[in-house]
Amino acid sequence: MAGTVAERGRIRRARPGEAAALTALALRSKAHWPYDRAFMAVMRRVLKITEEEIRAHHVLVHETGGVVDGVGALALFDDEWEVDHLWVEPAAIGRGIGRRLLDALLAKAARLGAERVLVEADPHAESFYAGYGAVRVGERPSSMIDGRSLPVLAIRLEAG
Repeated sequence: MAGTVAERGRIRRARPGEAAALTALALRSKAHWPYDRAFMAVMRRVLKITEEEIRAHHVLVHETGGVVDGVGALALFDDEWEVDHLWVEPAAIGRGIGRRLLDALLAKAARLGAERVLVEADPHAESFYAGYGAVRVGERPSSMIDGRSLPVLAIRLEAG
């Protein structure tokens, strides 16, 4: 049946012990974009979701049929709430999992009193965030790749 809870999946907090599996999911998701082998080799060294992040931040996972197919994280950096991770299993891209995770992260930020949430976005994902009204507010040098800059986007949250 279309639209059943089991088909739509569910969102829950990430659990201790899931860091390695969530990192692997993030790397598969990153590899969905047209990056070369050298770039992905760097990503395998530096792109990580750690046990510390799971403990310290708001890390959510999306499960469909008991299988984790998405992960997102909300973190407070320098008094600004940021989406620190948002990754979807490549085979599940386009099924609304990223939207459901981002909705949950933005709702959490709003409950915590945030007026906006920043996203240091992969350039290939900038249009996804634009669908949420995100506007580019700057660029940051990549902490992972020398000479690469990433767009910094802001999503305004509705008061209420």
